[in-house]
Amino acid sequence: MSIDVQSFAVANLRRRPVAIETGGFVAGFDPATTSPYVNYATPVPGARPADRDVTALIAAFHERGLRPRLEFAPDAAPAVEPALRRAGFTTEAVHEYMVCTPPDLTMPVADSRPAALLPVEIPCTDEAYASIDAALAEAFGGDFTPSPEGAARLRRTQENGGAVRFVRAPDGGCAGAASCSAPAVGTSELAGVGTRPGFRGRGIAASVTAALTDTMFGAGARTVWLEYSNDGSRRVYERVGYRPRGTRLYMTLKG
Repeated sequence: MSIDVQSFAVANLRRRPVAIETGGFVAGFDPATTSPYVNYATPVPGARPADRDVTALIAAFHERGLRPRLEFAPDAAPAVEPALRRAGFTTEAVHEYMVCTPPDLTMPVADSRPAALLPVEIPCTDEAYASIDAALAEAFGGDFTPSPEGAARLRRTQENGGAVRFVRAPDGGCAGAASCSAPAVGTSELAGVGTRPGFRGRGIAASVTAALTDTMFGAGARTVWLEYSNDGSRRVYERVGYRPRGTRLYMTLKG
């Protein structure tokens, strides 16, 4: 599965407004933001970069005033991590990923929880996308600032073969949401699952995760994968049908 996940990462970065391929790496950039979570690189499966290849990759980031950063499944390209460490890259994080297949998907059953009264919706207006962007910023504790560019990226995801789903709060805003990138190489990444603090514990994350996963299977994906951050989120995803399958490594060049 690591090859599929890594092949998807390559294909997804090639969709960025600016994509550069050099020395076995693909770097994806969006000039509308300097966010390291949008602007990063990944190796092609099986890449064996020389030191000069890493140097060229670093230069591509520095030319844009960005910090060099990579996300990848190390099992799919074992030679990459040592090459990056020789150049001074360090580990930012190691995340486990989980995978769901159509037979394993379990749709939540309506019960007495408040979320059962709040259906999962598809955003249709600029106001809805802005509300989702703001809700996710709150859900992730200020890791990013809501912006028109963030809302526009969500809209592009929905309009370009991916999907965005949200649960509406009683006040008409967004209680929680997530998105899926358009399928590539038979799989799709589900990301940004977030619930505003005041709405947690109501099954919202499970509902949007299941709805998005089902949508991607309907679009032809054979699998959907995601990363989890803690045991609580892992249990949510397991209830929907996701199972642990491997790890992804995040590396950054400091200084």
